[in-house]
Amino acid sequence: MTDIVPIRRALISVSDKTGLVDFARALAARGVEILSTGGSAKAIRDAGLAVREVSEFSGFPEILDGRVKTLVPQVHGGILGRRDLPGHVAQMQANGIVPIDLVAVNLYPFEATVARGAAFADCVENIDIGGPAMIRSAAKNHEFVTVLTEAAQYAAVLGELEAQGGTTLALRRRLAGEAIARTAAYDAAIADVVRRPTRRDSSPPG
Repeated sequence: MTDIVPIRRALISVSDKTGLVDFARALAARGVEILSTGGSAKAIRDAGLAVREVSEFSGFPEILDGRVKTLVPQVHGGILGRRDLPGHVAQMQANGIVPIDLVAVNLYPFEATVARGAAFADCVENIDIGGPAMIRSAAKNHEFVTVLTEAAQYAAVLGELEAQGGTTLALRRRLAGEAIARTAAYDAAIADVVRRPTRRDSSPPG
């Protein structure tokens, strides 16, 4: 098992932008290439930091009103590819896929949308697809990838980067467990709303 893993490339796509700029600035100061999407990319860019849009990185544009933007092999191959398997490395190289070492994603605010009494259709639009997929990919490959799902986790990662030059397996495994717990709770909240009796789209799901 790999212990210390350096961070060379990070993908950041967050709904809650608390601490985002400071986190991105700390990563950039360590020479980390930052990939991002939408509002996260704008916030990072507006802070004067270099950021690469995921659509540019993948060569595939965001489509379907943003419903599809990270569900591409360049992203998931970069997250899921095992660095210790020659076959994986060879396939990544053959397909122009580079490793992504850190994934910082928090999800569309589905629970908050429901809590404010939004119409069912609005709640459905706040069901995140790409976010949970990236989180689960990173958690599955936590031997090589660091996954963050909330701003409160940034400090621990930055602390290890400063002290160790990378993240430890112990931290990556802890964060992976927290990530899976987050997606499980998120899916449970969605299931609770979707399986309720059918309502008009204009009606709140409460």
